[in-house]
Amino acid sequence: MNTDAPITEADVTPTKAGATPLDRPDAPTDPGTTVSYVYALSRAGTALDTRAPQLTGLDDGALRTVTCGELSALVSSVPAGAYSEEGMRARLEDLSELAAVARTHHAVIEAAYATTTVLPMRLATVYLDDARVRSMLHERRADFGELLTWLEGHVELGVKVYADPREAAAAPPDPAPATGSAPVSPGRAYLQQRRAQRRHHRDAYRAAGAVAGAVPDRVSALARARVAHRPQQGDLASGPGENISNEAYLVPAERTGQFHQALTGLADDVPGVHVEITGPWAPYSFATPPTAGAGA
Repeated sequence: MNTDAPITEADVTPTKAGATPLDRPDAPTDPGTTVSYVYALSRAGTALDTRAPQLTGLDDGALRTVTCGELSALVSSVPAGAYSEEGMRARLEDLSELAAVARTHHAVIEAAYATTTVLPMRLATVYLDDARVRSMLHERRADFGELLTWLEGHVELGVKVYADPREAAAAPPDPAPATGSAPVSPGRAYLQQRRAQRRHHRDAYRAAGAVAGAVPDRVSALARARVAHRPQQGDLASGPGENISNEAYLVPAERTGQFHQALTGLADDVPGVHVEITGPWAPYSFATPPTAGAGA
């Protein structure tokens, strides 16, 4: 089970307690009570019902399924105070705490996705109780059902492009023709070095942009949809240099090998540019219905 799913901007967007991408149920009023935390949705009667009791959620809570009609939600009980608006705001201010919550959230989703198609929910998708979860499933049954059908048999793959000007500057220069010029003074040599550094910096970013622009064309025949995320910064960016492109692709599970092959060698001969492919993941970036005209 892969638990290294990236924390996305959507994951860390502050919301009121109980907020979801589609609904906003009542917030709990007693911080000593528990509320229902929803990790993912799936079709009822799948292997998820069997798998749920084998999983552990946030705060070591046991998982269960809450079913309404043809849909089931993967749920655990969490302390209302810790997952209220104030509680989640405190977690958002502590990246290590947020990362721990995100790892557990994603680990549950990935374990569930190993058994059946699921629709991942955002962090802190909280409802007052299981009855409110059933109401949400009933109200959005058509949307959720269509989306699960759309995602069936697909995985998410991430593609990140990084620019590393220092690596570009360290690359062996192209051989220059021999000249009979006089030796360069130290001051002039310094100025030439500074101009070269600025040139390497500029060229590395231009080259990375060109590589990033080539990715969609290479995989367009393999991906059903594409989402461009904001480039990651700081601790969220794991690759060398600066992340200048961060995209997610919805790909048929049986074509992941072809996807990797299509991008093989894309930046091998470009100093200071790196391409990173992550996944396969559950379709976190495609958990809302595609808009008109969206696609790979």
